[in-house]
Amino acid sequence: MAFGGPLTVTTPEDTQIVITRQFDAPRHLVFACYTQPALIRRWLNGADGWIMTVCEFDAKVGGKYRYEWKAPSGYVMGMGGVVREIHPVERLVSAEVFDDDWTGGETVSTLIFDEKSGRTTLVNTLNYSSKEARDGALATPMADGMEFGYSKLDTVLAELGKGQA
Repeated sequence: MAFGGPLTVTTPEDTQIVITRQFDAPRHLVFACYTQPALIRRWLNGADGWIMTVCEFDAKVGGKYRYEWKAPSGYVMGMGGVVREIHPVERLVSAEVFDDDWTGGETVSTLIFDEKSGRTTLVNTLNYSSKEARDGALATPMADGMEFGYSKLDTVLAELGKGQA
């Protein structure tokens, strides 16, 4: 069984990070895994030992979302945001803030779901409030954490794909 590939990270502008990842699944399934809480919980559940304690996503313009994770140490990490644009299976734009606000304010995420021959390329453009905020995000293990989650998403997508004609 084929899976997606490792993600790539680029910085085309001083306040921007672009993360690209391929998935061996049609975009409607990848999009569903970003917008349906029952599916989000299956892959965006954090590192080993962490528990996703809150997973809410209202998939409409103006809809709010909230995620919280609890570490084995008891530390709780949370983030929330608002959906700014939603074009089913094509594009999802949201504004997000982490509770600890380590990114220096709101970050705008633009997700593009592009499908060719049953494979989806996901492009996530993250726009930060400043170069310092962007550089702070780059200094974290964000890319490793995202690839960890995307590897889980590969498995979820494979399971979902089995139920399709």
